[in-house]
Amino acid sequence: MTPNNIEKIDKEFVWHPFTQMLDWEKENNIVIEKGDGIYLYDIHGNKYIDGVSSLWVNIHGHNNKELNDAIKDQIDKISHSTLLGLANVPSSVLAEKLIEIAPASLKKVFYSDSGSTSVEIAIKVAFQYFRQKGSKYKNKKKFIAATSAYHGDTIGSVSIGGMELFHSIYKPLLFDTLRITYPYCYRCPFNLKYPNCELYCAKEAEKIITYYADQAAAVVIEPMIQGAAGMITMPAGYMKKIEKVCHDNEVLLIIDEVATGFGRTGKMFACEHEDINPDAMCIAKGITGGYLPMAATLFSQEIYDGFLANFEDNKTFFHGHTYTGNQLAAAAAVKSIELFKKNNIINAIAPKIEHFSKLLKEFDALNNVGEVRTIGLMAGIELVADKNTKEPYPQKDTIGHKVILKAREKGVIIRPLGDIIVILPPLVIGINEIDELLSVVYDSIKAVTQQ
Repeated sequence: MTPNNIEKIDKEFVWHPFTQMLDWEKENNIVIEKGDGIYLYDIHGNKYIDGVSSLWVNIHGHNNKELNDAIKDQIDKISHSTLLGLANVPSSVLAEKLIEIAPASLKKVFYSDSGSTSVEIAIKVAFQYFRQKGSKYKNKKKFIAATSAYHGDTIGSVSIGGMELFHSIYKPLLFDTLRITYPYCYRCPFNLKYPNCELYCAKEAEKIITYYADQAAAVVIEPMIQGAAGMITMPAGYMKKIEKVCHDNEVLLIIDEVATGFGRTGKMFACEHEDINPDAMCIAKGITGGYLPMAATLFSQEIYDGFLANFEDNKTFFHGHTYTGNQLAAAAAVKSIELFKKNNIINAIAPKIEHFSKLLKEFDALNNVGEVRTIGLMAGIELVADKNTKEPYPQKDTIGHKVILKAREKGVIIRPLGDIIVILPPLVIGINEIDELLSVVYDSIKAVTQQ
């Protein structure tokens, strides 16, 4: 197949996710053929920095020999057998390793295949847990989630999601969710300023959670930063207040670490920034180092024990996926965790994070950069039509999309969330490569917004 043939059949047959295909069919698009380290190569031999870790998943770089070898070794043994009624070696080993690195409150691992399903599982378990706990808890059927939340694309995860652009069309299919305000300090809905506000949004959330405690099974929240909403960072203290009010009112705390887990924020998990001990934690994306689809939902011993009974009591969690605990994915995940320890990655990225944050401060000088938000090696650059009023660009101007196309011309692949430019490189990126990445993004924003 020639490059032209590949491009032709892609446009003829493939429907791409989160993509307006009318635009796709008109544009010259990149078809990736291979990768190495932080770089991607297209079918024409062009080289690009992978500035979003192939949608926030790649940890140790592309074509990592140790990850490759782990998968090759496993494939010579077996690629898949069911976890329904059977166990397998790599998923057992992985479960132990996940519990070793997870918050101390978590003791059990339930596997699935994507971030959406990991959240769906947490929702179903929380609901069933209280249905089985006794008549005192019979009304605990609702869920509380944050404004602008994104927890995936299955119906349950969309129901607790709060992004109008993604979710409004599906409202007739969804169950009702109670809302607390996620702290979006740049566009505070209460028109207050942090820190003088004394975390007013957290106080509001505490009132809502307390008021609905007899009806709410759980609070579901992204800790420290909302990803798909626009890299909205959480001020210190907010998450700890949510944890306390949940624990004080017998409302389960479900932490969505799909985007933030495995070193993205400078800690293994984002909840470590405030020493949060959730009742459940959802993980996916980086779990296999960015190699294969896999997810897991981790639960406390208390929740797990609530499902133990005689079979005829019907307390079994009747949920599963065909590829649950898949051996190839589990083998990659085991090796990825071993590489974290072997290469001391959490400590090794600290100077990179400091350099990354320092360079991002320079973006404030650009006329149409409203705010730069960053934690760890995650960043969102919000572009605005007017810096003084914070007026956004009209949606039809597609400014964010134009910026990423300009960056591609300069050898960098990034993705926007509307007019918020997301930067999220593999954790193995070097200091010089951070310089190159951010220089291209800076120049691309400047070229598009100040021409």
